[in-house]
Amino acid sequence: TLFRSQSGRMSVAGLKKQFHKAHQMFSEKLSGVQGTRLDDEFKEMERKILVTNKAVLELLTKTASYLQPNPAYRAKLELRNTMSKITGHIKEMGYPQPEGILGECMWYYGRELGEKSALGSTLMNVGHTMKQLAEVKDAFHINVKQNFIAPLQFFQDRDLKEILHILKKLEGRRLAYDYKRNRRGAFADEEIDIAANKFEESKELAETNMFNILENDAEQVSQLAAFIEAALDYHKQATEILQPLHNEFHKLLLNYSNRRKKKCKPKAEVVRNTEANERYRHNGLGYSSVLYSSGL
Repeated sequence: TLFRSQSGRMSVAGLKKQFHKAHQMFSEKLSGVQGTRLDDEFKEMERKILVTNKAVLELLTKTASYLQPNPAYRAKLELRNTMSKITGHIKEMGYPQPEGILGECMWYYGRELGEKSALGSTLMNVGHTMKQLAEVKDAFHINVKQNFIAPLQFFQDRDLKEILHILKKLEGRRLAYDYKRNRRGAFADEEIDIAANKFEESKELAETNMFNILENDAEQVSQLAAFIEAALDYHKQATEILQPLHNEFHKLLLNYSNRRKKKCKPKAEVVRNTEANERYRHNGLGYSSVLYSSGL
């Protein structure tokens, strides 16, 4: 019974605090009541923190879209990987790279045409190269996730969430202090002083944390550098894979331009020529000698 009464008093006190904060907030928004103003330096740091938080959230989302452009398959893949972790299957499924899908298509139809076909052999070569590009891109994705996305996510989950919580608490304590300060007759001076001290304590904590985050932004710069390094390494490897194929195409096209084109000889013409040759041979003359003597 004692516990219930104490918890009841605490809940009533908590409701009163929430009411005081809400009343002060609406008074400031609707009636233009001035609350305690924070200094410009503090407000500028707060603005930068909020922009940083928004930037990190956007970067995490947009980087995921950059690595895995298909949103439907991305969602499907995330669901499968989550279910795999729940069921104890640690290995994650990879995103099907477009280069790999295109490479498989080229390889299949190249094999259908056969290696003796110029188009068939070329499709197989290009298909093999595209599948190599897909493997390199997989490695690029892993690199970006480990050295860019994971550290950025950790920064967001730990530092930014913590400072946002501190700022929210600071705003609550400011509202509580201003409500009591504006009603000195309804509250004892000691109670107002306690509210003021709590507000100053939260302000100092917020200021220190914001300063530390903004001063240590070199860590986020190094993460962006890691992203660019991974992208550069991927494109270098892609160039190394594509360059030999490009050189081979140059040789092939040069050979095709120098090679005399074969003329198509219809089967009906072949039959007539064969019958004529048989008749001339029967008369003791060769078909080729007749052509020669006729000047053809």
